[in-house]
Amino acid sequence: MIGLRDDNDALPPAPPPSRAPELAAHIFADGGSLHAGLTLEHRPEQEQMARAVAGALRDDAALLFEAGTGVGKSLAYLVPGLIHAIDQTRQLVVSTHTISLQEQIEAKDLPLCRRLFKSDPALARYADFKSAVLVGKSNYLCTTRLAAALAGKQELFPTAEHNELLRIADWAATSRAGLRHELSPPPSAEVWEHVNADSSACSRKNCDCERCFYQRARARLRQAQVVIVNHSLLFALINAGGATEKGAARGVIFPDDFVVLDEAHTVPEVATDHFGLRLSSYGVDRLLKYLYNPRTKRGLLTRHGGALECQLVVDSLEAAEQFFGFIADRLLIKQPIVRVREPDVVEPLLEPPLLALIKAVSTLADKLEEGKVRDELLDQKGRLKSCQSSLKQWLALADEKQVYWAERGGRRQTIVTLRTAPIDVAPYLHEELFSRGTAVVCTSATLAIGGEISAFQQRVGAPDAQAVVVRSPFDYERNMRVFVAADVPLPSAKDARLALDALIDYLRFCILRSRGGSLVLFTSYADLRACASALAADFAAAGRPLLVQGGEFSRTELARKLQAAGNGVLFGTDSFWTGVDVPGDSLSQVIITRLPFDPPTHPILEARAEWIRDRGGNPFNELTLPEALIKFRQGIGRLIRSAHDRGVITLLDARVLAKQYGRLFLATLPTSHHVRITRENREEAFQPFA
Repeated sequence: MIGLRDDNDALPPAPPPSRAPELAAHIFADGGSLHAGLTLEHRPEQEQMARAVAGALRDDAALLFEAGTGVGKSLAYLVPGLIHAIDQTRQLVVSTHTISLQEQIEAKDLPLCRRLFKSDPALARYADFKSAVLVGKSNYLCTTRLAAALAGKQELFPTAEHNELLRIADWAATSRAGLRHELSPPPSAEVWEHVNADSSACSRKNCDCERCFYQRARARLRQAQVVIVNHSLLFALINAGGATEKGAARGVIFPDDFVVLDEAHTVPEVATDHFGLRLSSYGVDRLLKYLYNPRTKRGLLTRHGGALECQLVVDSLEAAEQFFGFIADRLLIKQPIVRVREPDVVEPLLEPPLLALIKAVSTLADKLEEGKVRDELLDQKGRLKSCQSSLKQWLALADEKQVYWAERGGRRQTIVTLRTAPIDVAPYLHEELFSRGTAVVCTSATLAIGGEISAFQQRVGAPDAQAVVVRSPFDYERNMRVFVAADVPLPSAKDARLALDALIDYLRFCILRSRGGSLVLFTSYADLRACASALAADFAAAGRPLLVQGGEFSRTELARKLQAAGNGVLFGTDSFWTGVDVPGDSLSQVIITRLPFDPPTHPILEARAEWIRDRGGNPFNELTLPEALIKFRQGIGRLIRSAHDRGVITLLDARVLAKQYGRLFLATLPTSHHVRITRENREEAFQPFA
């Protein structure tokens, strides 16, 4: 459950006019408040964006705005957004894709906005805005559920888990936010499931709002003019009902809110992941064992049920093991992801025992008076019904607009997950974002292809939205050099070993020839591992720390280590093409090993290719190529992060020269010149900055 509903939520009365357009013009003008109050330089591109955002907010309209690196887009939407929120007593929701941008907004940009408002008497009334960071309910500790777990320790927890419960209780006594990630080492999933706020038992009715961490966070949320969230949670909340669930005539996740989606190039992918179903063997097992664990003889039903209800859980666990086992044996023996095209690929072995268990839990809840226990049982009943409904939909292939598949995952590849996703996500986004009667601003440094945002407009279901592109103010012609290796064999099965050897040779040469740090972007884990293994000794001998994705450090930690090293080498795949921000000499070279084409073998891409083909289109031109161009632009964008940065882009995929579509990739480069290098001329031709 996600849940943002408050019984007291209601659409406020008609607000006064917004002063955002008028004040944005004053603040961002040459010699305006930003310059006079904070001594920040005037950026015409930033002024243009701030005016466009303010106009969209005033009109409750949609705006798609590509702002090149260095425009200062955070301030361009936060300043008019805060003014609009306060003037109209509405909430600004800012959604980002990466944690680093959330941290930047919270720790740097919002304090800067407050300083700006305080520096100008005409803006002083806006300086006392309140902000909140929204995370999912399951991340918070609920002190009411913690007290219940401590009281029922004998029935719920064996000794080791009871000790974990006591550790959580000790931490809760001093914690300010009660967020799971603050507890080190992290709590066990089994114990946290009994004490987190993701339950109907955690509510204003049941909890002391002064003591419950989640209820305190909700109180701050209700008072905030700006709420920071990530894309994944935003779409989870939309899926759970959002503002519509509250009966609001307009708004996306809160009544009468308005939304800015930064890093918006990732929105179609994240939305696709959420506008479908996901049911895993692991999730079903945890859901059932929360009610009753036959191994430990503990669970919710040992306290509030009897032998019959516990046996129904055992029956469901056995049926789940058989059901997911059949899927693994019939579909996933040869490959980890398999598209399902025919209904009822396996018998619905799990549905009958689930229905019996749902009925039994419902009967138990009906016998109880209003209170925490009844709420908890009804909450579990809702989860069981959601599980049963998802199972039924997946088996029936109930929606022809969705693609269906099964996949195997987890560390030991034993978790089976049933998945669906929309073939075309645009209608979902149009309905849930752009038809809610409120302003929605999408911004990123990479929305356009060939200077046009029309392809992104179609992908997100906003064909009538205003679309604007402004270039970066950075001097790329002076500060970026681009080298293209012309003699690396084209990637193919026949030349795979030869191509890999050439890749390793070029990486050794280009990295050891360059000063500062290098980010090497791969499209394949296999290539990354092979290159890391082959080059580790060379980099160590040269005193160049090698950081490799997939080890003990997170993406954020790896980026920080690259920044600190000064001359490090970071090998990364998919997630490193976007969102990595390492300014200065610590990142003076970005190497792209292969053009980032996604193989059309995943069920979503395969289904979309079929859909485009059935409409008479070309899947490569309409799907594969546009997505690769956007990702390529993101990768290139990792290099120059400030006006003082300079460095080298090195392309090791000769397809940019050999293929007709290669010119489209070269055209997206922010500099007009590139130098061809080969193993014969590279000693003279490859000249990084000194």
